[in-house]
Amino acid sequence: MSTKTGRPKVENPKSVDLKVRIDEDMHLKLIRYAEVNGITKAEAVRRGINILLEKTE
Repeated sequence: MSTKTGRPKVENPKSVDLKVRIDEDMHLKLIRYAEVNGITKAEAVRRGINILLEKTE
């Protein structure tokens, strides 16, 4: 039996915790987007950040 326990390490761990304040309408839109696309709210926010960064490059 292996001595390793727990989850395997990932290449790019998400170690930074980011907190933002949004209004209720934005929150509902975020929830809807995440549900429709089958992703978490956090993943939806990461995708949005990537879109913004791609536009500025």
